[in-house]
Amino acid sequence: MPKGIERLTCLRTLDCFIMCGGGGENESKAANLRELKNLDHIGGSLVIENLRGGIEDAAEAQLKNKKRLLCLELNFSVNHEDDILIEVLQPPSNLERLSIWGYGGIVLPNWMMALTRLLELKLIAGGNVEVLPPLGRLPNLEILRLEGVGVRSLDAGFLGIEVENANINEGEIARVTAFPKLKTLVIENLAKVEEWDGIERRVGEEDANTTSIFIMPQLQQLRIYYCPLLRALPDYVLTAPLQALAVTACPNLRKRYKKWILCC
Repeated sequence: MPKGIERLTCLRTLDCFIMCGGGGENESKAANLRELKNLDHIGGSLVIENLRGGIEDAAEAQLKNKKRLLCLELNFSVNHEDDILIEVLQPPSNLERLSIWGYGGIVLPNWMMALTRLLELKLIAGGNVEVLPPLGRLPNLEILRLEGVGVRSLDAGFLGIEVENANINEGEIARVTAFPKLKTLVIENLAKVEEWDGIERRVGEEDANTTSIFIMPQLQQLRIYYCPLLRALPDYVLTAPLQALAVTACPNLRKRYKKWILCC
């Protein structure tokens, strides 16, 4: 991107911002993320390519102030500071679609759980990511794609189970829902995942009769590709109202759920 783009303060559309990674003469002529600071009118979709270094410049971009931005795609280059870089790239809270490609950090950003209007989330080629945030708490998430992420299990932390009505009275039932609006789930190339657990920790024996738990109650499409170590699926997946199912290159699952797969 050429230097001077910061002067286009009335700009409404900027589909793609490519960071220069070549160095030398090209670097001196290229715009950096700092130049996005005053472009608060840009809206719709924005793709940022070749993300690397430049933590201070990225912080100056002030993406969170671009309230008209609805779709954001962050494509990372190899960078040992990805954890810090992604934190300062916080988007506006009204974001509807987020894609993160090639992220080299271990943990995902804290701001992700503040995206309460998020409809679609894609995490692709994040091989160092060890733990997923409680994505089940995103109230409007309809599409989730996990591809090439380095997690070893999909556990209760991923669901983000919590009681909605903490002060329940005697005889009342607390409704707990994880992924309340999720309709499409794609899990691909999770080579390290062996376990996909249900609910490992309950609210407590004393609350067992006052808690009603629902997980992915609207799941319609499930696609699982290239997860060779995955041994079993949780009950909430097996009982979901699926309309489309694909299980490919998952030998353990196809052997264990052959009849179920055929029925779906």
